[in-house]
Amino acid sequence: MATSTGRKLVIVESPGKVKSIQGYLGDDYVVEASIGHIRDLPNPRELPADLKKGPFGKFAVDVDNGFEAYYVVDADKKKKVTELRRLLKDASELYLATDEDREGEAIAWHLHEVLKPKVPVKRMVFNEITKEAIQRAVSTTRDIDQDLVDAQETRRILDRLYGYEVSPVLWRKVRQGLSAGRVQSVATRMVVERERLRMAFRKASFWDVEGDFSPEGGGQAFTARLTEVAGRRVAQGRDFADDGRLTAKNVVHLDEEAAREIATSVLAIDVMVTDVAEKPYTRRPSAPFITSTLQQEASRKLRMSSKNAMRVAQRLYEGGYITYMRTDSTTLSEQALTAARQQARDLYGAEYVPDSPRRYEKKSKNAQEAHEAIRPAGDRFRTPAQVAGQLRGEEFALYELIWKRTVASQMADARGSTATVQLGGELADGRRVTFAASGTVITFRGFLAAYEEGRDEEETAARAAADEERRLPKLSVGVPLDTLRAEAEGHETKPPARYTEATLVKALEEKGIGRPSTYAATVGTIQDRGYVRTRGSALIPTWLAFAVTRLLEEHFTELVDYDFTADMEESLDQISRGDLGRVQWLQRFYFGDETRDIEGLSELVEDLGEIDAREISTIPLGDGMVVRVGRYGPYVEEVVPSGVDPVTGEVAEGAEVAATPRRATITDDLAPDEMTPDKARELLELASDDGRELGRDPESGRAIVARSGRYGPYVTEVLSDEEAELKGKAKIKPRTASLFKDMDLATVDLESALRLLSLPRVVGTDAEGVEITAQNGRYGPYLKKGTDSRSLETEQQLFSITAEEALAIYAQPKQRGRGAAKPPLKELGEDPVSGKPVVVKDGRFGAYVTDGETNATLRKDDDVETLTPERGFELLAEKRAKGPATRKRAVKKAPAKKAPAKKAPAKKAAAKKAASGTRSATKKAAPRAE
Repeated sequence: MATSTGRKLVIVESPGKVKSIQGYLGDDYVVEASIGHIRDLPNPRELPADLKKGPFGKFAVDVDNGFEAYYVVDADKKKKVTELRRLLKDASELYLATDEDREGEAIAWHLHEVLKPKVPVKRMVFNEITKEAIQRAVSTTRDIDQDLVDAQETRRILDRLYGYEVSPVLWRKVRQGLSAGRVQSVATRMVVERERLRMAFRKASFWDVEGDFSPEGGGQAFTARLTEVAGRRVAQGRDFADDGRLTAKNVVHLDEEAAREIATSVLAIDVMVTDVAEKPYTRRPSAPFITSTLQQEASRKLRMSSKNAMRVAQRLYEGGYITYMRTDSTTLSEQALTAARQQARDLYGAEYVPDSPRRYEKKSKNAQEAHEAIRPAGDRFRTPAQVAGQLRGEEFALYELIWKRTVASQMADARGSTATVQLGGELADGRRVTFAASGTVITFRGFLAAYEEGRDEEETAARAAADEERRLPKLSVGVPLDTLRAEAEGHETKPPARYTEATLVKALEEKGIGRPSTYAATVGTIQDRGYVRTRGSALIPTWLAFAVTRLLEEHFTELVDYDFTADMEESLDQISRGDLGRVQWLQRFYFGDETRDIEGLSELVEDLGEIDAREISTIPLGDGMVVRVGRYGPYVEEVVPSGVDPVTGEVAEGAEVAATPRRATITDDLAPDEMTPDKARELLELASDDGRELGRDPESGRAIVARSGRYGPYVTEVLSDEEAELKGKAKIKPRTASLFKDMDLATVDLESALRLLSLPRVVGTDAEGVEITAQNGRYGPYLKKGTDSRSLETEQQLFSITAEEALAIYAQPKQRGRGAAKPPLKELGEDPVSGKPVVVKDGRFGAYVTDGETNATLRKDDDVETLTPERGFELLAEKRAKGPATRKRAVKKAPAKKAPAKKAPAKKAAAKKAASGTRSATKKAAPRAE
């Protein structure tokens, strides 16, 4: 792509922005994308040979000389850098138009250092991609902010030191391949702590009475609940501790018998209104979205993961539909305030808009960015109806959510009244009982006409009930009531709710840990690393997370301390404001401060001999049972066998104590809070050498048992002693079969086991007489005909598939290898670069987009059904920028020759070349977080 002399080069981060910005700026500008960072700290083993033993050899950071960083251009970005240099050669000016946050500032500086421009350089910033915003940004440029670059580089070096020093400790003491991180380790700890509370939880039961009442002689019926007996409050769930103890004083704890007795008695007594209270009800709209609240609400209402919500928001931003989506500011510009108020007035009426704009100036703790809140782009918002023809699926849903929240934030309060009624009567034994009911009537919906914020599962029922619109009949003190129904109700306390992605993000934000731009990556990382898995929307820690968290808590206490981690964020803010020096802070973090008795990271990792790996990886369950995290996964172990006193160690008369403890593998489908001592004992019984006998095979007479093995539950037949002793060709191998995924080891029966052991099953033959069999393998169920295998969709097909159905499958082209190609999964239109039609196909390693020349695999959160043409074009652009994969060709070694002595000038030149990669006199920008 050639440029004419005098044109101005604008460099943005994402290819998705190029077309729109180019159109807004016109032919006097050339817009090109860097596609994110172009340089990073290399892995130390990738350093030049002469640097590996020097000060950069351990971290690619010289910790002894001002924490200088050695950066290299990423291998897949060298082609992009060459292209940018060529474009810059003919440009009259350079505009660095990367995002307006620390990462964007660092990318801008990074580009400046690599490209070394000889023309004027301007920093161009904007928070929405509209014509007005882009033209305004190009006319109001600034210089690169050195303090923001310092803050980002400090964060990058901090994460490198943390990860490279602490992760190897986990490798040696827990398991190879694990990782630790400044935010991910704290987030993992939070999930583990919540599970610990659930494991320690002991449920408590309590009862109360609910009744239906109406004014005597007829009238509207309403429901009320028993609140007092003989002047003492009736105990509710909030009055019990997590260990099941009643903590509230002077309350009545009703059991089933007492509650039923009261319910029966209330039906026979006179009840009347004893008190009526009414107060105004007002509810204010929520502030416009910031990054964290957008992720939370997208999770609650749209069932989007944090990562997917940010990916969709990125596409909306690049398409010019919303403002920049990484922000922790709730501020709206004057233009946005006017647009939101005018739209609310047009759609709902003047009475729904307050006299003056609502300003949400307060920012979250450690607020960093200078952007607006996330809102629809432009000085006049497009309604969801206006973009319905341009946006589909998740993009439309997220835009509609942002539009509603923004408009509602400038609307009037919802108003109404809340009435509370108390009813009273005297039981036959002289005790007075009090019932209470409340109801809310909303007389003016205000912002609720446009939007209502979602709630997390853990929010109390009391708040939900308080906001629920429910009308009570008009009542006054002394009005007699008819009792229509009175029933005793039993309840049990519930353990603390597990975190969801939304509530974890909310908790991280409240503690001041991490940044809006990192929350999605953090939640994704702890799942990818195997520390957390999901069940529905709940985040469940693995036993591996327990071991890692315990090690960090006991030996790196400060690194996973919530306040300490939040203070690190505050320190980065101070650096970004120029109030704190990066070297000064990194020096104290890594080497400590003797004057303040602060121990540095380098000292913390020295005494690893004190860490007992076995103890760290042991989680006590009680009653002589523990869970251990081993090399091949977690398992339960009986440390105090049955018949042995856990305190004195005395063996009961007649008890047998095994020389080695019993062990059983734990599968992923069992959450830690479900692993009770009784459950552990059940697993041990099932995993014993003998297993659970299901019965005998009527044909062979052999016993069939169910066992738990290293690779999961299975059934097998037990050979007789004589059969087991056979050797050579006469040796008999017992039939064995893994349980299907929907089978349970504790409930599998003989009939199911025999069906499993009957596999492989002969389904039929083809026209040439070759047998087709149905088999269950390591990668799932499949058909086999000679050397030709075809996958089946479900395990049940192993028993149900017919010969005709099997032949039909073989009649289709093979899905992998050299079989006929599948038809496209989706067509996206012509690519704006190649001009060729782009389609989505299903490949060996998953779905991918292609224009016939370039192939790009879909990412984890890309869904074929909702994939937009723009996203497909973006993936192709990224792949083109990386260039073709290079393969190393094998070179035949020549006979060894005696190496000549090295010349001094060559060595000097090498040293000079190596030094060019450091941060030295001019700063080098750091890349995004790992």
